[in-house]
Amino acid sequence: METNRQKKIAGVLQRDVADVIQIALREAGVQGILVSVTKVSVTTDLSIAKVYMSVFPHQEGERVLKEVNEVKSQIKHQVAQRTKNQLRRMPELSYFVDDSLEYISTIEEAVKGKDNPILDPELLDKRKKK
Repeated sequence: METNRQKKIAGVLQRDVADVIQIALREAGVQGILVSVTKVSVTTDLSIAKVYMSVFPHQEGERVLKEVNEVKSQIKHQVAQRTKNQLRRMPELSYFVDDSLEYISTIEEAVKGKDNPILDPELLDKRKKK
């Protein structure tokens, strides 16, 4: 159960980390990749924050994660500058790729299947009238 303080800090970090990452991607000249921060969870002692990023297209997820981890300290510094009036101590940031959207679409495809009886009623067994 998250405390209100954890939720507030997570919200502040989510907004600021997303802004910093977007600016960094723009400055690096990266085109065609959209990164959004879907969730931030903060430990009870407020020392560690897990940052979950959704990357589109999802094939670029691992590459973006690798690049974010390479500039982790710069991101932390920039976020600390933005939050210095709200946070006494900047938590350590850990980054993860949030692939839940990809997972959901995979499930949808599996449920729909290639042979969709709604689109092709011929697939359904004919009901016999007695």
